[in-house]
Amino acid sequence: MSEQPGRPDALATAQDPESLVGDTLRGLRGLVVGIANEHSIAYGCASKLSGFGAELAITYLNEKAERYVRPLAQELGAELILPLDVEQPGQMEAVFDRIAAEWGRLDFVIHSIAFAPRDDLHGRVVDCSLAGFQQAMAVSCHSFIAMARLAEPLMKSGGSLLTMSYYGADKVVNNYNIMGPVKAALEASVRYLAAELADDNIRVFAVSPGPLKTRAASGIAAFDELVDAAVRRTPAHHLVDIAEVGRVVAFLVGTAASGMTGDTIYVDGGLHNVA
Repeated sequence: MSEQPGRPDALATAQDPESLVGDTLRGLRGLVVGIANEHSIAYGCASKLSGFGAELAITYLNEKAERYVRPLAQELGAELILPLDVEQPGQMEAVFDRIAAEWGRLDFVIHSIAFAPRDDLHGRVVDCSLAGFQQAMAVSCHSFIAMARLAEPLMKSGGSLLTMSYYGADKVVNNYNIMGPVKAALEASVRYLAAELADDNIRVFAVSPGPLKTRAASGIAAFDELVDAAVRRTPAHHLVDIAEVGRVVAFLVGTAASGMTGDTIYVDGGLHNVA
């Protein structure tokens, strides 16, 4: 990614010691789910987490995706690079079993996956199919709950669970359609998980970036128009980038955010505040 004048760094190159941001996360180990390529929000998170010293386990969706994800994971020094399709029975359990066997503990999980069938995503909410709604909820929302359940026994000294949401969970956004209700359910799940896991010192957050040009976002109808509208409305008239999202995620994972949990954290340049 190229830097924009006057803006913070793009992405630290984790294999270059001079580019390391610091060591505030040194000793922490975490799972990052959702990297598809170097433009993914999950990659921005993984890069910054690694840059602050965290050790990572990184997953890829399938064999086709592996050729894009594995080189990125290797550059970040990921100790574990594992397949994970949350729709395939047993794959999620296999990932957490491997983490338990190799590490014996887990300090954070970054969940950055979502999916809805194209016909349901591009149609009206009132017209969505039951099957499409169930699949969108299963991949985009329930998978986070399932990861929380599997992570809980590994977070013996506490930890943090983070997922990615969007402004369309709270307000109607043109063409976001069925993902609006799905992300609203995800944000509600974050609040309930935060309450239920607080006694174990496990903190839970949703991070809500503005529209970013990722492969996943390209499935939204008229996405370029949504981006252009966001640029016009955002106070600084530019979008955030994946590095900016990654830095906020690193803060939430670290001890500086120990007094926070259950929140949806907007990283959208103030877009959500503008009518």
